[in-house]
Amino acid sequence: MTTNDLSTGIIFPIGEKFESDNFKGTVWLKMLTIAGSGCPIGNVTFEPGCRNRWHKHAGGQILLITGGRGYYQEWGKPAKELHSGDVVEIPADVKHWHGAAKDSWFSHLAIEIHPEKGPARWLEHVEDKEYNQLK
Repeated sequence: MTTNDLSTGIIFPIGEKFESDNFKGTVWLKMLTIAGSGCPIGNVTFEPGCRNRWHKHAGGQILLITGGRGYYQEWGKPAKELHSGDVVEIPADVKHWHGAAKDSWFSHLAIEIHPEKGPARWLEHVEDKEYNQLK
């Protein structure tokens, strides 16, 4: 399987195209738990080059990488390349972004920790200049 072949390697349903200004590019979302379950889990799939804005989660978040190649970056730190099987534990209120590499689709399960503390707080877009420096 090549990293840009979305047709193979999908574990969970891709869901519906998700229209939001919080993403640059096309993203699909399939919620795997029902609303109000106390542990929101969504399968998020990014097209090549798609990424979300810088943001924070009041209760934290866990990402379980299920396919493709992407990146995770915390504010003030270098971006980390991610692959299937990687796990990212994001502490509460840490400013970060995540998304696909320029040449690869990317899929992860996003698990919201302590959702009762409030929704994600969306901030500025990741600058193209910064993103384009990633390999």
